[in-house]
Amino acid sequence: MTRPSLSRLLAPALALSLALPLTLTPATAQAGVVEEALEQHILPGFETLAQEAQQLSATAAKVCDPGSVQLQQAYGEAFDAWVAVSHLRFGPTERDNRAFALAFWPDSRGKTPKALRALITAEDPIAKDAAAYTSVSIAARGFYALEFLLYDTDMQQQGSADYRCQLTRAIAEDIATTADVIWTDWRDSYADKIRHPGDRYRSEAEVKQELFKALNTGLQILIDMRLGRPLGTYDRPRPKRAEAYRSGRSQHHVILALEALAPLARILSDGDADLTAKLDGAFDTAIKHAKRLDDPTFAGVAEPGTRLRIEAVQQDIRKLRETIGEDLGPALGVEAGFNALDGD
Repeated sequence: MTRPSLSRLLAPALALSLALPLTLTPATAQAGVVEEALEQHILPGFETLAQEAQQLSATAAKVCDPGSVQLQQAYGEAFDAWVAVSHLRFGPTERDNRAFALAFWPDSRGKTPKALRALITAEDPIAKDAAAYTSVSIAARGFYALEFLLYDTDMQQQGSADYRCQLTRAIAEDIATTADVIWTDWRDSYADKIRHPGDRYRSEAEVKQELFKALNTGLQILIDMRLGRPLGTYDRPRPKRAEAYRSGRSQHHVILALEALAPLARILSDGDADLTAKLDGAFDTAIKHAKRLDDPTFAGVAEPGTRLRIEAVQQDIRKLRETIGEDLGPALGVEAGFNALDGD
């Protein structure tokens, strides 16, 4: 039986959230922004990531043929789960470079294929030791490294099939281990730091600042990276810089990220009916336009008509980010501040 994709699971929930009346139940109202963000967004998201990553590892242990529909589906489900929480780049995700271990992108210098080829050429035995594999170059770990093994025809010609199989299993297991430790840290310790400020966060206001920053970061990633990188310039479009184009997921990631960010924005609106309606409308417009692109890999950035539609989605998200900065930030009493994409 084919399992439904995470995006299909998210879509009905998102549509329902946009259609529901804005009146909060007593339990929800009492819970507050922070508790609601934890219980409805953060913890379920990372639990799903851990579960889907474990399923990916289990599937790879049974079948490692890159052409396997079962393996590709498990990969897609786990990758979906990561994209849905990829904006939450603080706490357990940030520790020990775990986010980069799951998703080393953008890779402007081509480090991932170089690192993989080096392992394959040498038939490095580290691929047989899951614990030791965490010490390899971070470029040879995570979803983008696995994408090369499953979808890149050139990589599939490198070395022996047996070693590539072992490497596929090692990367899948490493993804599962990393996802599980992130989820465990959230569940067992970091959630309490969010609920009870005083250590990592000095006040609830600082927690709200962190959540607002995560929302802002997610939108910035969409504008500058998921859309901006393949768009390049009009004279020099860069379709091969699109995220996960080898697996045909570039457009899908934009839609999925928007569908994941919309509920967080609604939570942060904290029951403000006018603000919630304004943000809902802006997200709905961006999602609708993103779905209409019909360009899975953003190859159309070099074609004027398609490029214009992709730029329109980027502009939708820019306007959305402006609304969040001008309306949601002041309502929360916070500013965007630095985010996970900024330097020290």
